[in-house]
Amino acid sequence: MTTKLPLLLAAFFFASVATTAQTQTSPRARDLGVPFEGTPGPLNSITDVQGVEVGYRTLISGQGKLEVGQGPVRTGVTAIFPRGKASVDPVFAGWFTENGNGEMTGTTWVDESGFLYGPAMITNTHSVGVVRDAVIAWQLKHGTSLPLEDWWSLPVVAETWDGYLNDINGFHVKPEDAQAAMADAHGGAIAEGNVGGGTGMICFEWKGGTGTASRKLQPKDGGYTVGVLVQCNFGVHRLLRIAGTPMGYDIPGKSVWDSDTGSIIVVVATDAPLLPSQMKRIAKRVTLGLGRLGSISGDGSGDIFIAFSTANPGAGMEQEKPVPIQMLPNDRMDALFEATVQATEEAVVNALVAAKTMTGFDGHTVEALPHDKLREVLKKYNRLADVK
Repeated sequence: MTTKLPLLLAAFFFASVATTAQTQTSPRARDLGVPFEGTPGPLNSITDVQGVEVGYRTLISGQGKLEVGQGPVRTGVTAIFPRGKASVDPVFAGWFTENGNGEMTGTTWVDESGFLYGPAMITNTHSVGVVRDAVIAWQLKHGTSLPLEDWWSLPVVAETWDGYLNDINGFHVKPEDAQAAMADAHGGAIAEGNVGGGTGMICFEWKGGTGTASRKLQPKDGGYTVGVLVQCNFGVHRLLRIAGTPMGYDIPGKSVWDSDTGSIIVVVATDAPLLPSQMKRIAKRVTLGLGRLGSISGDGSGDIFIAFSTANPGAGMEQEKPVPIQMLPNDRMDALFEATVQATEEAVVNALVAAKTMTGFDGHTVEALPHDKLREVLKKYNRLADVK
């Protein structure tokens, strides 16, 4: 009896897990010797941009045969607050879609107004509506910048499809899960891999999920910070390249898709003083980071990106007089473009490295990218970096 107790406890734990507060997992890509260009911020995270907070709700329960509405469940919600969850001050923002087989709500108003109001949320494809409504309820509860009779909200909620591992048609994400992710939002180190909206995602036919990275510009370029968070669920195995090496050819992997079926959502944050049109230019550079990894942005992929600047506080608040703002000249943006490309590439690899093998319904299993094989390929092509 006593010898079986730990196994019973483990089975119970696996059967029902719903978590919020988490920190970064180890190792990360750099710890394995993956060489990256540029200088990361202290945490190599989107939260290196001052004020940015990230929260998760991770839902894992059940195993075995798919029973719609019952599970198994492998999904969640991610919340990104540009100025922290206590702020109602919007930020200048721009967005871009490389391929539109996906969804990001609220983007028409981002284009029209130039601002992102509230958090950017990421979940699974069939939970966008419930998360959107939960954001509005959260904003009502925690205060708005306008009288209630004048107040309305068009939240930004994005998605990728986790239906290979998760009972996506069971609608397991509830309003309280989205609100828990928002309540969990914090600065500092954040978790990667099988967490939040990235819980059930697949990347280059390896286990994917949530990843983050950052870059700190040199003083001559303004010393600004660029941070990226990805929810990666895209790509086919044979095309994967890491640090310029043909990883997809050198590491055999299990085939999941016949073509590029998944999607990726990318959130870019910076403290550089940029206007909405400039933020759209930043968002477009995400595609170049994904291209380094082997993305072709296939027909079945939803590749949608939003970028925001935490500079110019108060610019979006109701004012009686004109608001003074700062703007970095366009010809000073090249270093920010480069930082965005670099941080996007590293954030995806961090997600791949952090993700753990996961089994969903009906025995569907997606393997984690093997760390030892990754190092072997890097060494083979003389790309393995020294690890401190």
